[in-house]
Amino acid sequence: MKLYLTDQQKNFPQYLRFLKGERVMPYIKEQLTEKISVIALDMHKHLADVNLNTLFDYNIFPDNIMHHYAQWKEENRRMQVGDTIVQQVYLPPVKSFSQKIIFGVRVNEIIDQQDKKGFSYETLNGHVEKGISTFTVEQGEHQQLTFKIHTYSAPGNLLARILGPVFSIPYQTFCTKSALAHVKRHIEKENGSN
Repeated sequence: MKLYLTDQQKNFPQYLRFLKGERVMPYIKEQLTEKISVIALDMHKHLADVNLNTLFDYNIFPDNIMHHYAQWKEENRRMQVGDTIVQQVYLPPVKSFSQKIIFGVRVNEIIDQQDKKGFSYETLNGHVEKGISTFTVEQGEHQQLTFKIHTYSAPGNLLARILGPVFSIPYQTFCTKSALAHVKRHIEKENGSN
């Protein structure tokens, strides 16, 4: 974790090189807190026909919460297992007047099933949270499409454990709700729904 007062996007390639060498934070999944958040997509398509560029470009969080830099984009290819993502998080969620915090995550699974598509990643050493997050678009009963964020996490350091109940948990809830609405809006737009 690195803290800055100025935007670090110009330095993202350097952070990516550094974070590619970092290890995943050790965790025991059964000891982490599980959260599932879901939003319905207002679309009447089969999952196989849905444009999921928003999801696989990691356009999940609004720009006032986070900017990112993905290894697969730098290497001009599609996402694959083992790819690292640099995350610049804004605290508070205001780009111009915020602390900029640099974290890293690593893709550990690409999900490509008939009724579920997406990916998951694990946090790298230094992240404020330890654990795993999964982002999927799923087709359920009556062909309903949903976007789901499924996490197993716990504070990644002492400060996060102390501030968690007062700060981290409410902020995570805000970020999750914002991400659900952001992805819904973009996937529906990319697929001709509003």
